Amino acid sequence: MPVSTIEWIGDLDGYVRLIDQTALPTEVVFKELRTCEEMWEAIRVLRVRGAPALGIAGALSLVLGVRSSTAQDYETFRRDLDNTVEYVGTSRPTAVNLFWALSRLKTVAEELRDQPIPDIKEALLDESLRIIHEDRQVSHRIGELGQALIPDGSGVLTHCNAGGLATAEYGTALAALFTAHEKGKEIHVFADETRPLLQGARLTTWELQQAGIPVTLICDNMAAVVMNQGKVQCVIVGADRIAANGDTANKIGTYGLAVLAKAHDIPFYVAAPVSTFDLTLESGAEIPIEERPAEEITEGMGRRIAPDDTEVYNPAFDVTPARYITAIITERGIIDNPSKKTILLVLS
Repeated sequence: MPVSTIEWIGDLDGYVRLIDQTALPTEVVFKELRTCEEMWEAIRVLRVRGAPALGIAGALSLVLGVRSSTAQDYETFRRDLDNTVEYVGTSRPTAVNLFWALSRLKTVAEELRDQPIPDIKEALLDESLRIIHEDRQVSHRIGELGQALIPDGSGVLTHCNAGGLATAEYGTALAALFTAHEKGKEIHVFADETRPLLQGARLTTWELQQAGIPVTLICDNMAAVVMNQGKVQCVIVGADRIAANGDTANKIGTYGLAVLAKAHDIPFYVAAPVSTFDLTLESGAEIPIEERPAEEITEGMGRRIAPDDTEVYNPAFDVTPARYITAIITERGIIDNPSKKTILLVLS
């Protein structure tokens, strides 16, 4: 990525600067956000999206929300903190990184409860900046491990967007492609358009073109054909939440790709940081699935494309059972044949 997806500008009185992903690919627009409410809106309408980036956005939202707190004692400040955490958490329910970051900042505040409130506020900003720094390191590590699974000369299918736009700068699934390309491997990427909001068409193709990686855009329902034609040697996607048994929530349509890959004997890889795992959930059946507005489908092309009063089902994510996943690529190592046992071996 030539620029940072999301960053903090200035000191505690500063602001969030992010790429407005709703404007891509025709425009590169930066938004400057100074309130928690503005951040909530940016998360909800997908100006910022992607599990790791949502973790960063959640942390920075919390900083914006509590920096104006007039509390003089910790108990009062904690109520302001809890109210902000609850509010930010209502923006999007599926990506666990959002809640992971909020919890991490709450822990920092609790550990400093005996310190002056201004010092706690500064510490929350410092921790948020640390999350951004760590995310950059994690992305590059995932890229290094993931590229080893991508053969030179192969075709790679990906779904939605798991690149720099979904993280602080480099990505998860696309990090493996970026790194493979940097190492001189000749790869060709097939990017699903990813209905209904076309993150693959709008974002993934844009990122790959910026990196000079050959990419062919296909409709979601063309994946089986390119697999059957031998054009795809592996599939790699990101994740928004991974249960203890390896079941993985990702953008709607991922489950179908995993089934197709299994049918064509093609490896199916998930690339995600450790922060995307939710070991409190035994299986994917417990993962909350966000449902989006009907208008994203009925008016998704800039004009109404379905009759008035059409009933719409619009889940933003689906869950791929672990049995369809060849391996999960994390910064701590590659988890082959994901299961509760193999996941704990790498994460513990």
